Amino acid sequence: MRRLGTGIGWRPEIADAVEGMPGIDWVEVVAENVCPGHLPESLLRLRERGVTVVPHGVSLGLGGADRPDEQRLAALAERAQALGSPLVTEHIAFVRAGGPLTASPRLEAGHLLPVPRTRDALDVLCENVRTAQAALPVPLALENIAALFAWPDEELTEGQFLSELVERTGVRLLIDVANLHTNHVNRGEDPARALAELPLEAIAYVHVAGGFERDGVWHDSHAHPVPGPVLDILTGLAARVAPPGVLLERDENFPGPGELERELDAVRGAVAAGRGRAADGTASAVPGAGGAGAVGAGTVGAGAGGVGVLARPVAGARERVAVAQTAVLSCLVAGTPVPEGFDRVRMGVQSRALAAKRAGVVAKVAPELPEILGAGYREAFLGYARQRPMRGGYRQDALDFAGHLLKLGRAGDARALRELREWWLDRSGPAPRERGLVKRVLRRRVRGGTRGLPGEPEPAPQ
Repeated sequence: MRRLGTGIGWRPEIADAVEGMPGIDWVEVVAENVCPGHLPESLLRLRERGVTVVPHGVSLGLGGADRPDEQRLAALAERAQALGSPLVTEHIAFVRAGGPLTASPRLEAGHLLPVPRTRDALDVLCENVRTAQAALPVPLALENIAALFAWPDEELTEGQFLSELVERTGVRLLIDVANLHTNHVNRGEDPARALAELPLEAIAYVHVAGGFERDGVWHDSHAHPVPGPVLDILTGLAARVAPPGVLLERDENFPGPGELERELDAVRGAVAAGRGRAADGTASAVPGAGGAGAVGAGTVGAGAGGVGVLARPVAGARERVAVAQTAVLSCLVAGTPVPEGFDRVRMGVQSRALAAKRAGVVAKVAPELPEILGAGYREAFLGYARQRPMRGGYRQDALDFAGHLLKLGRAGDARALRELREWWLDRSGPAPRERGLVKRVLRRRVRGGTRGLPGEPEPAPQ
């Protein structure tokens, strides 16, 4: 892998700040948020300066029971080519369930959810990864995710799961040290053991991000400063291997350029401390752990064909994984009973976090809705989300929410109900109605002092 250096997640809100930051070697952009034919001017200027841009996908769901969607793969490939990227990245997660494999309605999480670390799930993931590798023009790296809940009866540790994934597919790894910390707090998993079990030579780069703890649960918010324990894990990783790249993620509550630069300096310092420990021989080891030797020398990067390990038959595994994931997602987004063996409290926390994230994202993609509904937006949306799963992405979710309120006739006063109806009619038909009506209405409301934006959404784990 080429060395990337120090980078930061590019977001429109901090585009100007990123352009002006010294020492930025590369940036990462959410793949689904850019259009290849209309790249943001800021990204184009960064590329002209020689800054590497890596697309980071969030919607493939390679850990799901279904085979990868060809259109999503093609879109990711198109973005890699448009940005001239040396690799693309995605997540070891599932984001949807149901459908033909279970003869049940399709469910969307709108979020990254953990796959069970079982042989069935690993077999399905490996086959999905090979399909993705064959469709992409550049190497693929996959990220370990943060989780609020654990699956019962798991057969492998995270390190073992990732090691075998690399051995069987040759895929690279994007190691998120903030996610290792999240799983330490939420699931009791030892980050030192995970690092010791990882095939370190497979690491493409590293993510670092902040979060916060509430009632014994760590929320990987990407909206807070990077805490000391996350930097400590980064130091531990750097004591074992020189990471090809390290990237700071921030998605909400963006601070000023000075604070971002101080966080980047702290990240650089953590890496330097780890390399210093490696140089003087003080890097710690976990007794009995395989370390980098978990994958034989020269085996990583062998491509979609894997490394000579025979593929296990997947017949039947997809159906079993589909049933399990559908039961979990239905519990989280449709109010069905918690499956046996799962922690009911944690599943409740995850369900509320998913609903809160939906409320926050819908408010961004359809900002007119909180304008129309005022202070009642959040409560109304959470009530809607508790029993109504997302069925087609956030824009469709906004339409469904508005339609739900109109059907019930619950949109506040008569004026709000009228404005909501106009908004829904303007966007739900095959062609736009008279343009500008809703904008004029909202402009009058803002001038009149009746703007009622909701508060910050509950942070959901990333």
